Amino acid sequence: MSSQPPPLTQPTTSSSSSSSLSDMYTTSFAFFEALFAAGVSHVFVNLGSDHPSIIEAMVRGKASPSTFPRIITCPNEMVAMSMADGYARLTGQPQAIIVHVDVGTQGLGAAVHNSSAGRAPVLVFAGISPITIEGELRGSRTEYIHWIQDVPDQKQIVGQYCRYAAELKTGVNVKQMVNRALQFAKSQPQGPVYLCGSREVMEMEIPKYELNQAHWKPVELGGLSKGAVQEMAGALAGAKKPLVVTGYAGRNHAIPPALVELANTVKGLRVLDTGGSDMCFPANHPGWLGLRFGNDQSVAEADVILVLDCDVPWIPTQMKPSKDARVFHVDVDPLKQVMPVFYLEAEARYRADPLTAVEQLTEKLKTDEELKKQLQSEQREKRWKELQAQHKQKLEEIAERAKPLENGEYGTGHLCRRLRALCPEDTIWAIEAVTNTLFVHDNIQPTLPGSWINCGGGGLGWSGGGALGIKLATEVEAKVKGGKGKFVVQIVGDGTFLFSVPGSVYWISKRYGIPVLTIVLNNKGWNAPRRSLLLVHPDGLGSKASNADINIEFSPSPDYAGIAKAAAGGDLFAARVDNTADLDRVLKEAIAAVEGGQSAVVSRIFFLLLRVHLFNCPLARAALIRPETFSIPKRIQHTISSAEHQTATVAGDYRVFFWST
Repeated sequence: MSSQPPPLTQPTTSSSSSSSLSDMYTTSFAFFEALFAAGVSHVFVNLGSDHPSIIEAMVRGKASPSTFPRIITCPNEMVAMSMADGYARLTGQPQAIIVHVDVGTQGLGAAVHNSSAGRAPVLVFAGISPITIEGELRGSRTEYIHWIQDVPDQKQIVGQYCRYAAELKTGVNVKQMVNRALQFAKSQPQGPVYLCGSREVMEMEIPKYELNQAHWKPVELGGLSKGAVQEMAGALAGAKKPLVVTGYAGRNHAIPPALVELANTVKGLRVLDTGGSDMCFPANHPGWLGLRFGNDQSVAEADVILVLDCDVPWIPTQMKPSKDARVFHVDVDPLKQVMPVFYLEAEARYRADPLTAVEQLTEKLKTDEELKKQLQSEQREKRWKELQAQHKQKLEEIAERAKPLENGEYGTGHLCRRLRALCPEDTIWAIEAVTNTLFVHDNIQPTLPGSWINCGGGGLGWSGGGALGIKLATEVEAKVKGGKGKFVVQIVGDGTFLFSVPGSVYWISKRYGIPVLTIVLNNKGWNAPRRSLLLVHPDGLGSKASNADINIEFSPSPDYAGIAKAAAGGDLFAARVDNTADLDRVLKEAIAAVEGGQSAVVSRIFFLLLRVHLFNCPLARAALIRPETFSIPKRIQHTISSAEHQTATVAGDYRVFFWST
């Protein structure tokens, strides 16, 4: 076979054929070959009138399943891309989806945003309306809708979210185009890519050919310069309160142990996660500060900060470093080229591979005699002991805040702690809890690389398909190793559950045998808009209005578990549990169902879980001063402590749970 692209040949017309259709080697079949050769194992499809040759190729591919991607039918585009996204995030291997012309591309909606913001390598292919009208070529227009779906530049619908977008204009270089797109998807910062092609191009009969995949690897990042290593290592060694702020670094599963080694070398170093997209640092290490979205007191206290592969290390209106702090920024994309407004006041910034950079710093700190003396001082040992004590206290405070009430009512914290205790130790948590996310993270306390995967973007609805993609990936990897796939838990808010298109999610789960446990945190509406409202207008009209008045309440509450069960044709464990007496029993039954191959959905109504940071936060002050602005019957009084150790009693119209940072 030739390793070069074949000469251009005239496509076979619809009125004549040089060979039988079953023997033809078309652009579409070559497209699938290119995907598989490049490491794409699954294609999630939502098919339409632009895909006749795609369907022919898929049927032909059934004859050789060991060399052809597995096809997964997805009734909704958001779910399709979220599945590919979840699979790619866990494995690092790009996956592909196929959607229908412009409308299917638009149907991707928020999923493209999530893949871009969450740095997930996904290849999207869509057909475009046929480019001929009178039967000049095979694939020419045959249906009314082909005129209606003809748009000037289809790829621009999603172009600004993609690392690369292009149209296939001939079949003879389809494999080069696929591999070029995947080079962009796999190069840092990773993300989605988009290809489109007309029916005529995809129907073209072309000579069979192959590429040398060794020539199509992604761009490889290097490490830090010698001078950069010297400067940063010296700063960390001399720091009194060193801090690492990260967000995406844990996508590389070698990063968490590398950061642990750095923290063990620089005793007193703490690690803050402000992205939550991946498990970047284990909760059982004394340096763990947990997940906070750009607002943590450690940022203001630190004298040396290493920002490591992070998009939003802090929110300046809420918290920022002191004027005397030394800030260094190491990132795969330090300038954030797709963000029109972004800057950090850092004395140095470097485009580098995060793992290589961390290993370089640790090696320098361990081998430089002068730096070793600084790190082995009596003062360092004292800081290490203080850090251990602070970590112990932090965990105790988290546990105390999560305790259920005497009447059996409980919040997200207790629910998550029971999940952590009952689920397998290597469970993977697919999280889209939105305003509950910090509380979920505090109590799940992930410790294993790859065990926590958050949406990473703002396109709500990722976790339904995302959890399925993650579970599917674990099953595929386990099959190769002769084991069993990992247990996957989706934790999602009620509003986000609806965004996830559960009718599609649980149908796919049932059809393809992809069981996951879903926990729906039912807040009876959207909490995030109220939080945003109070941060900007703490004394505004909306602060005194009910959730119904500001149009964020879901009442009556849907039967979320029932929706999922209907989608699965009744073959799904569905339950709701509102008190601690039944919680463990229901969770054990749900876990057993999932381990037996059946998905499970457990919902819990929280009249309000209002998460606030009590330190310097307008929302906290509004909630403390004006509990009467909320509008369901008074239920409880709850005594809390603020970050300044001042106490206050809240007589809330909602069940209100507070905690400090």
